[in-house]
Amino acid sequence: MKPQPLQGIRVLDLTQIYQGPYASFLMAMGGAEIIKIEPIGGERTRRGGGKDTPLAFAMLNSNKKSLTLDLKSERGKELLLSMVEKADVLIENYAASTMDRLGLGWDVLRARNPRLIYGSANGYGSFGPDWDQLAMDHTVQAMSGMMSITGEDGGPPARSGGQVCDFMGGIHFYGALVTALLGRERTGVGTMVESAMIEAIYFNISSEYSHYHRTGEIPPRRGDKSAGLTTPYGRYECKDGWVALIIVSEAQWKSLCRLIGRPELADDPAYEGNPNRNPMEPEINEMISAWTRTQTRDEAYEKMKAARLPIGAVRDVEEVMHDPHLHARGMLNTMQHPYMGEVVLPSSPLRLFDYETSPLQFFPEPGADGRAVLNELLGLSDDDLDDLASSGVI
Repeated sequence: MKPQPLQGIRVLDLTQIYQGPYASFLMAMGGAEIIKIEPIGGERTRRGGGKDTPLAFAMLNSNKKSLTLDLKSERGKELLLSMVEKADVLIENYAASTMDRLGLGWDVLRARNPRLIYGSANGYGSFGPDWDQLAMDHTVQAMSGMMSITGEDGGPPARSGGQVCDFMGGIHFYGALVTALLGRERTGVGTMVESAMIEAIYFNISSEYSHYHRTGEIPPRRGDKSAGLTTPYGRYECKDGWVALIIVSEAQWKSLCRLIGRPELADDPAYEGNPNRNPMEPEINEMISAWTRTQTRDEAYEKMKAARLPIGAVRDVEEVMHDPHLHARGMLNTMQHPYMGEVVLPSSPLRLFDYETSPLQFFPEPGADGRAVLNELLGLSDDDLDDLASSGVI
C-alpha cells in the first residue's frame, strides 16, 4: 500500500463546531498532521468536557492533536506565528475580521510563510455586502432558499434536518484546501482560500431553480415531493413505519404496478410518462399507500428492493448508527472510550483504495499534545513550557 496522500502535511487548525472541524477531520484521515489549537480549556463544542463531551465533538475531532493557546496574549500570538513558519496550512472559522483584529490576518501570516495555505470557512465570504453577517446553519438555510422549499404544502417554511449548510461548507472547504495544496506543488507559493456556506449550499436546490427557470413561478413547499414532474415521488405509510420511493423510469413504473396489484396500469397509455402521471399524483399515491399500509416497513422495503425499485426505509438515528452495511465497510466503528463509554465513530467517507487508511483514534483532551508539539516544532525546553503554562499562555 502507498503512504497516505496527505502524509507530511501539517495543518494548524483553529476551527470549531462543525464546518471547519469536518474539513480538518477529512484531512487527518488522509494522513495530514492536524494540530488543533484551542482556547485555554478547550473549544466550546466540548461543553463541560469529560462525560458531557458531545458525540458530535468526538466524531469531528478524531486523529488530531490538541494545543491550547491564548491568542489574545502577545506570547501566544508569537508562538502561533513561529508555528506558521513550519506549517503547510492554517485554517479558521472565526467571525469575520477576527484574525485581522488579533493581528494574525492573511498578510501577516503570508509574510511569515509564503508557502502557507490560509483557509477561512465562513457563512458569506470575506467580501460582498453581507461579508460580516453572523452565520449559523439555521440562518443560512433561510438565506439560501432551502428553508423556503422545505415543509409541507400550505405550511410554514421548515429547516432541513441535520446541519446541511455546515457540512456542505466543510466538504467544499476540504476541496478548496486540497486543491490549493496541489496548486502550491506547481507554483511553490501558497494562497488564501475560503468556503462560504451560502455558496456551498446553492447547488442543493438545483431542481427548484430549474422549476423557476422553466415556469417563472416560485417553487412551492411540497413536503416529500419533487419540484419537478417525477411521479410517484413520496413517503408511504406502512403498518409500523414509512418507506420513501421514487420512480425514475417506465420500467420501474411497470414493475411497481405489478407489485402493488395494479398490473393493468403498467401498459395503460393514460399513465405512461411523468407528464401524464403528474396530474394524477394524489390518485397514484393513494394506490401505493393502499398497498404499503398492508405491509410492515421492512416487508415493503424488501419487496420493493427485490423488484429493483429505488426504495428506502425511513430509519431513525439508532438504526443508522448500527447499520450492518456501514459497519461492514468500516465507515462506522464501535469503540470503547475511557469516559464516554461505548461510542460509534465514523471514519472518512473518502476512499482511496491504493493508499493506506488511517486507524481511527479518539479526540485528544484539551492541550494534551501541547508540550510535545511546541518542543518538536519550536524546540522549547521544559522550563520554557513550564513558564508558558504558569503564565496561562498554553
